[in-house]
Amino acid sequence: MAVERTFSILKPDATERNLTGAINAMIEKAGLRIVAQKRVRITKPQAEQFYGVHKARPFFGELVEFMTSGPVVVQVLEGEGAIAKYRDVMGATDPSKAADGTIRKVHAKSIGENSVHGSDSPENAVIEINQFFSGNEIVG
Repeated sequence: MAVERTFSILKPDATERNLTGAINAMIEKAGLRIVAQKRVRITKPQAEQFYGVHKARPFFGELVEFMTSGPVVVQVLEGEGAIAKYRDVMGATDPSKAADGTIRKVHAKSIGENSVHGSDSPENAVIEINQFFSGNEIVG
């Protein structure tokens, strides 16, 4: 398996409950390295761009509102098969269906407040990373 990078967001519901350290520990325990990380407040235009793929969906406005409701932690994770590995560690979007020991099973409040986001493909990882990080901020 090749070493790759993926993008992660610790969402407002997680930062509000001071879960950054606990979630980072789960990420690192899974064998992923955090090679970039910063706490930011996503603006409405940034959220609309980031979630643009969902623009026609009925939950788009609510999603943008939630993601701009408080600070988030954006990250670049690195490791062998990082995209699939992080998606496994996150667990199913619906925390009631997530496997035991996953971030969402342990920390998510609901389908909407599910604590984390992770890239779903190598192409999206590059796009998402580039939206929030410049090259010199990623120090693997």
